[in-house]
Amino acid sequence: MWCNNNDRVSLVFYISVTLWLIKQLMARDEQLKERWELVVKKLSTQFADGEALDLDAVIYLIGIQELGQLHRKFKKDEKVNLMHIAICRLLEPYGYYTFDYIDEQGWPHYIVKEELPNLKAGEQSVLMKEAIVNYFLQAEFIR
Repeated sequence: MWCNNNDRVSLVFYISVTLWLIKQLMARDEQLKERWELVVKKLSTQFADGEALDLDAVIYLIGIQELGQLHRKFKKDEKVNLMHIAICRLLEPYGYYTFDYIDEQGWPHYIVKEELPNLKAGEQSVLMKEAIVNYFLQAEFIR
C-alpha cells in the first residue's frame, strides 16, 4: 500500500503549508524590492540630482546621519569609518552589534555581540538592503 488516508492528509497539509510559505517569501521579497527602490529614489533625488545611488552610497549617507556632522568634508579614512558606523547601526537590531559610547570627537563606537555569518555576496546585499529599509521605515522616511 502506498499510503493510508492519514498519510495523504498529512502530505496535502504539508504541501499546502509549503506553498503558503513560498508565497509569503515571494511577497516579502517583492515588498523589500519596492521599498528599496523607494529609498534609493528618494535619496538619489535629495543627494545625487536623481542619479541612482548604489548600496555603498546609501550606507555612507547613513553613516553621516548617524555621526550627525552633516556639513563637513571627510578624509578617506573617515569615509571608511562612516561606512563602518552605518553598518554597525544597521545590524544592531539583528543582534550583531551593540552601541557602546560616543568618543570626544562625536564618533559612535559599537561592540561586536555576534560574529556575522559567512554569507555570499548576494545574501550580504539582501541583508543590508533589508536593514536599510527597516532603518528608513523606523525613521518614517518611507512607509
